[in-house]
Amino acid sequence: MSDLNAALSDASTKMSKAVEVAKEDFGAIRTGRAHPSMFAKIMVDYYGTYTPLSQLATFQVPEARMALVSPYDKGAMAVIEKAIRESDLGVNPASDGSVIRVNFPQLTEERRKEYIKVARSKAEDSKISIRNVRRSAKEAMEKLEKDGEVGKDDVARAEKELDKTTSDHVAKIDDLLKHKEAELLEV
Repeated sequence: MSDLNAALSDASTKMSKAVEVAKEDFGAIRTGRAHPSMFAKIMVDYYGTYTPLSQLATFQVPEARMALVSPYDKGAMAVIEKAIRESDLGVNPASDGSVIRVNFPQLTEERRKEYIKVARSKAEDSKISIRNVRRSAKEAMEKLEKDGEVGKDDVARAEKELDKTTSDHVAKIDDLLKHKEAELLEV
């Protein structure tokens, strides 16, 4: 029975991780407002090593559509500016020697729809990952039953619990997606 509990617990942990990844992915999708998490996935070629921008600078959001990026190493201003410009944020950063100003233009209706498609795609990827975890856990449970380590009733009960855990995590993803879509449609 403890093997079944271990399989359930492991599946739940992996599903929670998929929800966290979805949260991070949604945070990186640009809305009408500037937010430090938008820079989370940007990698900078820092002296030959690709480094996350979050390790090279601090971020401030003084206005809804502006972010200030303050690099720790002023010598890296040019490469950080280039990385932001080439990212999928669709912005044109400007440096004044000590900080990089990133102005976010108002999103067009077309751009909002593109971002919603991206968000839906990321949500679907997370749901697929959750279903894959479910399938693996189910196979592990069936193997335990086949090997005679647990009874059929215990496996049936554990599979019901697994299905509930799966639907709870999928519902969390749907909820995150709903909030992101509302955020994107907000003008």
